[in-house]
Amino acid sequence: MNFALQKTLELILIIGLGVLLQKKVAKQDLKGVKVLILSVALPATIFVALLKIELNGTLLAYPLMALTFNLLMLLASKYFLAASLPNEENSKKRTLMMLLPSTAPGLSCFPFIVAYLGDDTLALAALADIGNKIFVLILLYMLAMHWYRKNAVIEKQESSSAKLKGLFISLINEPINIVIVVGLVMLSFGLNLSSLPTFFQNTALSIKGLMTPLVLLFIGMAVRINSGEFKLILSMLLRRSGIAFLISGVFAFILPALTPAMILLLVVFPQSACSFWPFAHMSAIQSMEDKDEHPNPTFDVNFGLNILACSLPFSTLLIIGIFSFSDYFINPLTLIGLGVVILAITFAPDLLKSLSSNSSRKVIDDDAQMTIANNTFNREDKKNLNEAKAS
Repeated sequence: MNFALQKTLELILIIGLGVLLQKKVAKQDLKGVKVLILSVALPATIFVALLKIELNGTLLAYPLMALTFNLLMLLASKYFLAASLPNEENSKKRTLMMLLPSTAPGLSCFPFIVAYLGDDTLALAALADIGNKIFVLILLYMLAMHWYRKNAVIEKQESSSAKLKGLFISLINEPINIVIVVGLVMLSFGLNLSSLPTFFQNTALSIKGLMTPLVLLFIGMAVRINSGEFKLILSMLLRRSGIAFLISGVFAFILPALTPAMILLLVVFPQSACSFWPFAHMSAIQSMEDKDEHPNPTFDVNFGLNILACSLPFSTLLIIGIFSFSDYFINPLTLIGLGVVILAITFAPDLLKSLSSNSSRKVIDDDAQMTIANNTFNREDKKNLNEAKAS
């Protein structure tokens, strides 16, 4: 069996196992699994990833391109994706803006890059993932905290010192943030993972190995998708994919010297599934809001979990399709055209709904004007008739 297809089936099978366990796992038990992920497995994963970074001045273009894509997708999420939701659903809008610009290439993209493009291209993809990690770990956390503080100020006024104190406490209470600080300090002194004692390396790597199966099982056990929400999520994922194709096509067009392998890397990397790390930030903020008893949550965490559950199979199937028909996806014009077609298809229902709504309002206005005209005409007839009788 094809290695990439086998890897995909493995990941989907773990999610399916989590779905089968839904009836055996109580809701309060899921909180324990989430704590294990956020406080143990995820920090170990981040720590190992940070200490494997070896920056080279000539290779900085790859993380910069990934970071540029993340920022462009953040803008697109604000003005083209989340904007289509009703104004009262601010928590869902913020959730979309956290998840849709993020990527998780390690789960959904790297296995297929190894299978189709080889280890050399995988090394470049891993380097590009540094820019993505900066975005999802630092920039999205700062954005999430900004929204949380803004939402908290609306609910109850706080002094500036209280805000700063609360922000500092929330930062140092998160194992993820402690790990990032320790990792960056070690890198600044030229230390990496191999600089640590062997037993510590093995412990970190063993805990890191828990990350993928725990996350997939948690998604399977916790996901609850209704038909209306599934339609919305699928539409948003399609729009995300269309915008990613457009961005990849533009980059491939302005960089004509790229090899076919590099173009394919440029195409499949942005099509990776949404990252779990923004969900980790949202979950941490939800915990703080539960303690403060905020009536209006900053994020819709359940909606975010459903997006993650749909995003992984969606992205893996899409990436398999791209590699299976790779000859078509190395043409920049094909990529741009495909992006335009996908966006046109996904926005068509909203456009038709808007036109239908405008037509309905016009018909109502015309009927109202006709009624007014008839009433006026009837009054004139009565007036003329009365005048004729009087004469």
